[in-house]
Amino acid sequence: MTPQHVRARASAMPFNSPAYPLGPYRYENRELLSICYRSDHALLSAVVPEPLLPASDAVLCNFTRIADSTGFGSYHIAAQVIPVLLPGGAAANYTRFMFVDAHPPSAGGRELWGFPQKLGAPSLKVERDTLVGRLDLGRLNIATASMGFKHQPLAGEDALAALSAPGVLLKIMPHVDGTAAVCELVRYCFTSIKLEGAWRGPAALSLHPHALAPLATLPVHEVLWGAHIIADMTLEMGSVIHDYLA
Repeated sequence: MTPQHVRARASAMPFNSPAYPLGPYRYENRELLSICYRSDHALLSAVVPEPLLPASDAVLCNFTRIADSTGFGSYHIAAQVIPVLLPGGAAANYTRFMFVDAHPPSAGGRELWGFPQKLGAPSLKVERDTLVGRLDLGRLNIATASMGFKHQPLAGEDALAALSAPGVLLKIMPHVDGTAAVCELVRYCFTSIKLEGAWRGPAALSLHPHALAPLATLPVHEVLWGAHIIADMTLEMGSVIHDYLA
């Protein structure tokens, strides 16, 4: 196998059977439960990397059920997301933690965009009249969210605005000697969004301490709102907005 052959086919590891295919990555009927809560602004400032700034004292805890995604298949996500301001003042969402229950989206998400993913046991399902999102690691529960199922319609423009807001990630990839080869802020977004349904309802969230999943270090002072959104969308490739090694 020649060096030219290697370069032409190199897209992801392992070389002869990549963990995920080339994009674009289309999601059908992507179901999201998003709980927005008020936390401590000083704690947010301590975990948001400059030049990003916390937009307020709000934090999002998101639970996602993905039944149909191009190349990645079917899986679940739980994430802690902080609304931030980009340099220049534009709004975005910084993902602090993300947990998935399948390897292909974990490998692709980390390698391509820099999603801060670990393997866990997130879930999202309807239990009688309640939509329930959970994140478990082993036998320990890390987060549990609940919302009344489809209590009130959520305005389509509000749902679309939430889904189309750009995301920001701190992408880190090491050299073989352990030093940083990549350390940068990456911007990504969803496009071609087709809204299938959106609702609000009474919501609750509990976070539990865990040494390796410290979501609870941003404590819940007050739940502000809950939203349930189902949509089709495409995850676009990212762009670098800040290089810490430059």
